[in-house]
Amino acid sequence: MKGLWGNRDFRLLWTGETTSMLGSMVASTALPLVAVVTLQASTFQVALLTAVAWLPWLVVGLPAGAWVDRLPKRPVMLVCNTVSMAVFGSVPLAAVFGVLSMPYLLAAALLGGVAKVFFTLAYRAYLPALVGQDDLLEANAKLDGSESATQVAGPGLAGLLAQAFGPVSGVLADAVSFGVSVLCVRAVRARETVVPHARTPLRSQIAEGLRFVAGDRYLRTLMLFGAVSNLALTGYSSIQIVFLSRTLGASPGLVGLVLALAASGGVLGAVLAGRIGARFGTARAFLLCEVFAAPMLLLGPLSSPGWGLTLSVLAVFGLCAGVVCSNILTTTFRQRYCPPELYGRISSSASIVNYGTIPLAGVLGGVLGEVIGVRQTLWVAAVLLIAALPILAPFRKLRDFPVRAEGRPPRRLPQPT
Repeated sequence: MKGLWGNRDFRLLWTGETTSMLGSMVASTALPLVAVVTLQASTFQVALLTAVAWLPWLVVGLPAGAWVDRLPKRPVMLVCNTVSMAVFGSVPLAAVFGVLSMPYLLAAALLGGVAKVFFTLAYRAYLPALVGQDDLLEANAKLDGSESATQVAGPGLAGLLAQAFGPVSGVLADAVSFGVSVLCVRAVRARETVVPHARTPLRSQIAEGLRFVAGDRYLRTLMLFGAVSNLALTGYSSIQIVFLSRTLGASPGLVGLVLALAASGGVLGAVLAGRIGARFGTARAFLLCEVFAAPMLLLGPLSSPGWGLTLSVLAVFGLCAGVVCSNILTTTFRQRYCPPELYGRISSSASIVNYGTIPLAGVLGGVLGEVIGVRQTLWVAAVLLIAALPILAPFRKLRDFPVRAEGRPPRRLPQPT
């Protein structure tokens, strides 16, 4: 084996994370299908599922970052996956006993969202300790590539399961996937060094992360752009299944197929991330990806029944290709740039703004879908994403992202003459 595939611990982490992501992708389609098909939920209620799943970033995001910085990351990941397995495993049980309802589904999405906050922060901080700085881009490309592959397989699998056994079977598959992830993470041998923290109040530790992000032009820019783009993207995705299922009349199986084909763009983005970054420079490649991705979303609202669904596929295919490539580059940048002992707090500080717009987007998507129509709401989301591009102006003159050696001020990578 070559590269990171020869690293046993990375293979285990990759296997566990890929499996749980496949389950999560199945559930991301299955939960709305359960709401639409089984519980006959309204457009607003379906969008609310997205909102409550991301609400924990606003509620516990900042203290979670401080707590994760204090703790070994692997045990945190294990606890989070165990909680997720129990929460989503309870949904099919509730269906069997006839007590499944929309409030129950919303509560499961909320609790799963809390576990995801802690897992995401711990996972991002753990990866540099597992593979080292030099292998971070390769590691992120492999992990994001497999995540994109699950986005291809997940919706299709969710559609097939829904057709054969009912939509709730996809949620059961998600619970099983978290169990597999627990076993894989338990088998990882690598242990990171936890930097001792002074016994300062939690509020002071949170403030330290906030000050770092607010005072850094690059992190601040990415945070603001992420907030606006997530508002647009989540507003779009929160009602996409309603658009495909009700407006265009697609069956559950066809909805899964459309989403799977569209998500395959993410696989392409993951494959190209390293090559584009090396060819154009990491900062320029990031800008190219975002400028390519945003206009593609305009194709979505033009979709129609039958072959017109191809436009929905093309819209999200192009979007996923650009966004996944962009995310790999920016995730690697943050992991190299931020001091390890502050990473959890920096990440949570940015995420509370970055991800904090997602619950709002879920609610707005549902409200606008009810008031002005689903197709019109998709147009609003697509235009908003394009309007967010000027926020990235601070990166225009850079070829590569700046890097920060531990304990030293930021420096730029050598520029070609």
